[in-house]
Amino acid sequence: MSQEHRLVLMAHSTAQTPAIDRLTFHPHGLMMAFVVDCCDASDEYVSQATCVNNCNELGKVARVEAQKLARLIKLGYEMRLQLSKKGKELKEEKKERLEQLEKDKAEADSVRKEKEALKIAAEELENVALEKYRKIEEEVKRKEQEEEKRASEQEAFEHFHRLDANQDGKIQMSEIQTQQTFDQNKDGAVSEDETKLFFGSNDELNWEDFLASGWPRMKPFLMLDKGLFKPPTSEPTLDSAAEPVLESDATTQEEEEEEEQEEQGGPEEEEEEEEEGQKTEKTPLYDEETQQLIDEASKARSAFEEADRAVRDVQREIRQIQESLEKDYGVEEEFAPLDGECFEYTDFEYIYKLCPFDQVIQRPKSGGADTRLGTWSNWVGPEENKYLEMLYDKGQSCWNGPQRSTRVKMRCGTENALTSVSEPNRCEYVFEFVTPSICQLVEATEAQGHDEL
Repeated sequence: MSQEHRLVLMAHSTAQTPAIDRLTFHPHGLMMAFVVDCCDASDEYVSQATCVNNCNELGKVARVEAQKLARLIKLGYEMRLQLSKKGKELKEEKKERLEQLEKDKAEADSVRKEKEALKIAAEELENVALEKYRKIEEEVKRKEQEEEKRASEQEAFEHFHRLDANQDGKIQMSEIQTQQTFDQNKDGAVSEDETKLFFGSNDELNWEDFLASGWPRMKPFLMLDKGLFKPPTSEPTLDSAAEPVLESDATTQEEEEEEEQEEQGGPEEEEEEEEEGQKTEKTPLYDEETQQLIDEASKARSAFEEADRAVRDVQREIRQIQESLEKDYGVEEEFAPLDGECFEYTDFEYIYKLCPFDQVIQRPKSGGADTRLGTWSNWVGPEENKYLEMLYDKGQSCWNGPQRSTRVKMRCGTENALTSVSEPNRCEYVFEFVTPSICQLVEATEAQGHDEL
């Protein structure tokens, strides 16, 4: 096949005088070349070469192939006319749909504004009704926090008096050193350095200092001593390897005991939970009037969300149609029917999918994620006919390389099909795609006009 998209036929008009006839079909993508170089050997006369006169046989072959090509191009062009007609119809349908959507959008906007106003009004009433409950909840929360604070201070106060051995209202380092709880390195004694953790820059702690800084630092050690929690530990050493085993055994035993208790008291607990659940259901959280306002506000919010979603759906469809109308589907919309279709080609390793005017992807036959080889950019064919080649760029980046891109070369044919895939350069792909949309009437006319062959 020639890259110049030409069909060349050469023949003699007489036995002695060579004649050359050239048929040029551009563009269509079906290329054939027949060269009959003085088949009667007249051009070899000077060299005394012996040549068989097979002009008639070669001319017959050329005529048969030219006729096949002409029929193929004619059929492709007829199909192209149908595709063009369908493309124009699709364009008109989209324009009509766009007009209707603009009307729908205006109506949807109006409904959304109405629902939004109702939502705002309902939420204002809801907020007023809930305000008294918020104040109650805040008051309850405040009291709980105060109660927790008092309990914490009481606990700290008790420990302060316990640690203040001489009851002089102050805690000295020597008093802390008598408490094995604060033996951090477990060497059997509480050193002065270890006590500094609790005293900071102070030599002694009065009640205010103890509550502010000493108690928060001591509390974890006191809780640890009571077994209320265990700090994170590193991997056990050989010397202490036995301890985790004992703790694990104890934990397992406790869990088994708890499971037995749960099994014994299971039905009763379930009944209690059911009764509590029934009480909760019967006891409303809000009074009847407030609950009604909450329900009305919830319905108003749902109605607004539905109206807002309807507006966004219309806007999305409008945007899609506008983008479609802006695409170049050919002079006579002959490529429009390809939009929305996808075509596959499989080689020994990959499955390639071309979705015209959308994207190109590659999928391993063995399974795995898709690789995007490019998204629709524009037509990049030669100046005489830009519709001979598509460009899909801005695909996924290659490893340490550029973004992938694909060029799709269009060829005349009687069906839409992806016929070949190659990668001439790293991350740059070339697809061959046959379609009636590229077939031109001038090709068929010229092919039929050379009867003398």
